[in-house]
Amino acid sequence: MPATIPARAGALAGGVAAAGVACVAYGVLVERDWYRLRRETVPALAPGRPPLSVLHLSDLHLTAADGRRVEFLRRLADEPADLVVLTGDMLGAPEGLDPVLDVLGRFRPGLGAVAVLGSNDYWAPRFHNWVGYFRGPSSRRRRTGARNPWRELVAGLEDHGWLVLSNRRGRLGDVELAGMDDPHIRRDDPRVALPPSGEPARLRVGVVHSPYRRSLDAFERNGYGLLLAGHTHGGQVCLPGVGALVTNCDLPRSRARGLSQWGTSWLHVSGGLGTSKFARFRFACRPEASLLTVVPRG
Repeated sequence: MPATIPARAGALAGGVAAAGVACVAYGVLVERDWYRLRRETVPALAPGRPPLSVLHLSDLHLTAADGRRVEFLRRLADEPADLVVLTGDMLGAPEGLDPVLDVLGRFRPGLGAVAVLGSNDYWAPRFHNWVGYFRGPSSRRRRTGARNPWRELVAGLEDHGWLVLSNRRGRLGDVELAGMDDPHIRRDDPRVALPPSGEPARLRVGVVHSPYRRSLDAFERNGYGLLLAGHTHGGQVCLPGVGALVTNCDLPRSRARGLSQWGTSWLHVSGGLGTSKFARFRFACRPEASLLTVVPRG
């Protein structure tokens, strides 16, 4: 009888190991490239205002090897939208510049397209111990490592008609926008989130890569009705019934992806389309873009 106990324990350990291998294989081979377009309705407009469609993209992390992601983006470029907003981390490596500019040049929304930069647009990725993310956000100041061609990225986007809003304000039609550079590496300037200008706007949109509370609060208290962010990858690894395990910032895990209210504003955090080239894995957190239909309140 006692001899059966080690045998059962060994069988259990073997089963757990096999399940773990299967989960990793699924995350790497299936879910990482299982892209989807999510649709949300956001009641953020004043009564009587016409609806506004916003295609929210984030965290492309493109490299020369990401052909499936590029193909999904090409299909998204045909999706009708009034406004396209890309919340940073476009580059996955220096050689990702040409694929990024080629595919983003295909987008032709009705009002226009805007973007902000994320930390990975400035710096090429480095290997991190994944366990470190459970201790808090990754390093906010990267003083070593290879630079990504962010100046060329900005120039190329502007050549394609994109408005780059890193610590800048802009206006497209009757939509007022303000964007912050990435708070994750302390490049944000909350002063860009000014109160409304004299000209009325259908919607005021605050755009930032990393949804740190200080940035979201600055937009919210100055009357921005819709806040758009990325960075979290929706947690990237989620557990059924638990959700995201980390956000890599000070945003609560329950808000790692999707639509929620932030004070008087609506906050949408994109789950993003990519991963770091050193962590090509997703679990219970499919890569995604979002099409938001902004409608009148009530």
